[in-house]
Amino acid sequence: MFENLSERLERSLKILKGQGKITEINVAETLKDVRRALLDADVNYKVAKQFTDTVKAKAIGQNVLTAVKPGEMMVKIVHDELAALMGSETAQVNLSGNPTVILMSGLQGSGKTTFSGKLARKYKSEKARRPLLVAGDVYRPAAIDQLKVLGEQIGVPVYTEDGNKNPVEIARNGIKYAKANNLDLVIVDTAGRLAVDEQMMDEIEAIKKAVNPQETLFVVDAMTGQDAVNTAKEFNDRLDFDGVVLTKLDGDTRGGAALSIRTVVTKPIKFVGTGEKLDAIDLFHPSRMADRILGMGDIVSLVEKAQNAYDEEEARKLSRKIAKNQFDFNDFLGQIQQIKKMGNLKDLASMIPGVGKAIKDIDIDDNAFKGIEAIIQSMTKEERANPQIINQSRRQRIARGSGTTLVEVNRMIKQFDQMRKMMKTVTSMKNPMKMMKGMRGGRR
Repeated sequence: MFENLSERLERSLKILKGQGKITEINVAETLKDVRRALLDADVNYKVAKQFTDTVKAKAIGQNVLTAVKPGEMMVKIVHDELAALMGSETAQVNLSGNPTVILMSGLQGSGKTTFSGKLARKYKSEKARRPLLVAGDVYRPAAIDQLKVLGEQIGVPVYTEDGNKNPVEIARNGIKYAKANNLDLVIVDTAGRLAVDEQMMDEIEAIKKAVNPQETLFVVDAMTGQDAVNTAKEFNDRLDFDGVVLTKLDGDTRGGAALSIRTVVTKPIKFVGTGEKLDAIDLFHPSRMADRILGMGDIVSLVEKAQNAYDEEEARKLSRKIAKNQFDFNDFLGQIQQIKKMGNLKDLASMIPGVGKAIKDIDIDDNAFKGIEAIIQSMTKEERANPQIINQSRRQRIARGSGTTLVEVNRMIKQFDQMRKMMKTVTSMKNPMKMMKGMRGGRR
């Protein structure tokens, strides 16, 4: 995401590199290029102009005319203004009420149903909430079936009413069902509608009035650019929603919607969808997103993902095994699974400062650990628990069973032995990714 904008801004800000001081002339030259970069990223024209005017005023009006490193000063100002443009602070979600009711709204094809499943999974796993998904899209063929499939995948009940074509009644009855069954979070999926469709807009207004949700979220496909911003304004005029969800942000290298929507509708972006998997959902952090746009990475989000994926009790058990030199292939396979839970490998790597640009043209396969997993899974239970018994004949059998070569099996086991010796001196497992670095890098 924001790939093109990041490259353009980097080129623009290089104009000030090597300059002795910030002047109106070189600031104007830099910001002319910045404004062009924002417009190319599909940022609203008024928003782009207001942004560059604000940056210019701060750059030449805050006693920085004799800055030692004007390029760095400009980067800081641009960063702060980008964050402000997207809302400055992370917007909180209102989870009050018993049950909490969250109403989804948006265009057809914006990803509401999938996002509803993602949100239910997030609050179930991270907040120990007991969600209910309510199938309020009575128009789109297979919409109810899609929600049922999602519910089954994440272990969340789905409320439906066969034959009932009144979404207001379904939503209201779904909340009654949640109360009767001790479910404390209700997510109401609704049909996609066009802002110009008066009847459908009246309907979702009626749903909102009937269920009185704690949160009304407008879900929009980030790849629609300025159309997304215009549609958000029209929906907000009718619904007065509480926040925006940008889906498919991983597929939009421009990012104009994310930079424009906050200013145009004066409502915060609360969530972003960053992939197809059900765990590909993040709270929106304006400052962290500004970091990523300017190529600074997002190490805080990376650490948070690691913390969410990593089990503290398992870490303590593992620490004791490492101290006794009892770390085996079962433990190693478990660590691979923990890292995979954190999400797309390339996206994770791009959060490391300085790495995003370096790997932008490199295809990092999500199946990067597949070969190692196949080798371990081709071992017997005894071999996994006692790596020292794996002799040459066993290695040949493992290679055949895993579809790899004897050379690959030997290399993996050798690296495992080296890692095991190194880990004997480690007393905690605070950085599982560092431990894995050598192993994944060793396979070609």
